[in-house]
Amino acid sequence: QGAPVDVFLSADTANPQKLVDKGLAAGGPVKFAGNLLTVIVPTANPAAIQTPADLAKAGVKVIAAGDTVPITKYASQLVASLAKQPGYPADFAAKYTANVVSKQDSVAAVVAQIELGEGDAAIVYVTDAKTSTKVATIAVPEAANVPATYSGVVVKASANAASAQAFMAWVAGPEGQAILASFGFLPTS
Repeated sequence: QGAPVDVFLSADTANPQKLVDKGLAAGGPVKFAGNLLTVIVPTANPAAIQTPADLAKAGVKVIAAGDTVPITKYASQLVASLAKQPGYPADFAAKYTANVVSKQDSVAAVVAQIELGEGDAAIVYVTDAKTSTKVATIAVPEAANVPATYSGVVVKASANAASAQAFMAWVAGPEGQAILASFGFLPTS
């Protein structure tokens, strides 16, 4: 929206690439972190969610993110992957989608809705689930999980281009990676 920024970081690779494609970035995207997905429920788990398959049960209220939020792409991939797992109904994806009662502007807002008990479950990043003491996690089968890759770019119009480049190198380097790992982020491959 025109705000003066030096670096743009995203929970995906697509949004930074859009800036590169539009000529708004100085250089290509730099991958700096990875994450996995999990299902969260309120700690009391009123809907008795035991596995991700329960997200397709009638009456389960799923909170999701809006279509432009990066988690939505990953969650859609996860739902499609889960639908292929043994023990999941053939119409899992359709039933999951029918259970979505709210779409939020961010993963933090999704977590907040679950914390408040305004939904029964949500798919979020593992790191976001770890930030809340008011949610419990339901493990996602490893074979179905979808790795999320975070990347960033230096904005071409940056007034601090050298510092921005140094920051990107730092966050992708050993020191930045160690700090990200302490918060549960995975290294990029």
